[in-house]
Amino acid sequence: MLGMYYVYVIKSLRRNWIYVGMTEDIERRLEQHNRGWNVSTKSHAPFRLIFSETYSDNLGARKREKYLKSAAGKRFIRKYIESIGEE
Repeated sequence: MLGMYYVYVIKSLRRNWIYVGMTEDIERRLEQHNRGWNVSTKSHAPFRLIFSETYSDNLGARKREKYLKSAAGKRFIRKYIESIGEE
């Protein structure tokens, strides 16, 4: 969807490691992570999309991404992952 922003959480299939990011094209971004095109995630590939949220503006998405990268946000993600039986 044009003009939409996504905040996403991906989990490494090889390690117990998660990454939080933001993009306008979630499928393309996941493919980039899985192909090793991102320096910070390359060594942890491949990934599975665990969680995503959609925002109509960049500012809202950035604020949510920043929250999810905080200690409180990481607790939220851990609880979410446990609730869906991923760990």
